[in-house]
Amino acid sequence: MRARSGAASQPRVAGDQLTLLLSLVPYLIDQGRVSVTEVAKHFDLSAERVRGLVSLIALSGIPGETRQYLHGDLFDILWDEFETNDRIVLTHQVAIDDSPRFSAREAAALIAGLQYLSALPDNADTDAIASLMAKLTRSASAPPTQVAVAQRDAGTTRDIVQTALSTQMQVEFDYLNARGGQEHRLVDPLRIESVDNDWYLRGWCHLREAVRTFRLDRMSEPRVTDVPRSTHPTDLVLPDTLFQASTTDVDVRLELPTTALPLLADYRPERAEPVGSGERTRTTLRVAHSHALKRLVTGLAGIVTVLEPAESRQAVADWAAAGFAQYAADRQRPTEEE
Repeated sequence: MRARSGAASQPRVAGDQLTLLLSLVPYLIDQGRVSVTEVAKHFDLSAERVRGLVSLIALSGIPGETRQYLHGDLFDILWDEFETNDRIVLTHQVAIDDSPRFSAREAAALIAGLQYLSALPDNADTDAIASLMAKLTRSASAPPTQVAVAQRDAGTTRDIVQTALSTQMQVEFDYLNARGGQEHRLVDPLRIESVDNDWYLRGWCHLREAVRTFRLDRMSEPRVTDVPRSTHPTDLVLPDTLFQASTTDVDVRLELPTTALPLLADYRPERAEPVGSGERTRTTLRVAHSHALKRLVTGLAGIVTVLEPAESRQAVADWAAAGFAQYAADRQRPTEEE
């Protein structure tokens, strides 16, 4: 019975050994230079067990075409450093370098995304994001392009709003609405979130006596008051989407190339109808007012045509004409002679 038990345990021991090796090799590659003590602590092993595994790694590899192990077919370590200073340094890797890697451009794009995530209030300065960015830099096929994600909001307004949220105090500010008017607002902050590059505060507006959404880059002179935010009904629930339909919304009919229709996905277009051969499509958007179309037309200049209602079409035409007039004024302005 003892012999049978020992034979049965042999596959389990071999499997454990293989699992350790498969975990140890990537760890050593990632660390670059690490002591036996550090490895033993990381894997919860004895120092002697780590030394045995490292010696086994040096006997591992992939045979060449002749099915024999030749120079370069095995892992290798810096033996003087290992035997003298008890430190592990891999000097030759087998097969690992042949695995697919991110290109420099792919790594740069991922790093840029992680930089953006690190700016989110809940993720700021986390060690996990910093560690992942470092790993992407080391593991790319070439050094990634240095990318810095510019933030439209300098951070001051967001910090003030975040402070109001964490302390559950009211926040007040002057707000420039989409119509160009400026009003003083007193708000009970409920949530701060971002969509693309824009940050928004969702809270109970005491001026409107309802939940409203505010863009942070349209706030000026924000400050946290010394008044705790009001108590609201328990059934006050923030909707899942930032913007909600209203009875005063305007239905705007647009026409654009069918291939560009996905660009309007965030606006939730309705009643899409193909035009002619189907190369162009007409669809309907619900907007709070005609002035909200200015930003849409700016982002899709030359692509979107506003069809109706006439008021919306005229608002966009007037806005475009005003912009064009600025260029005309610059051309007519006399220049000073040198």
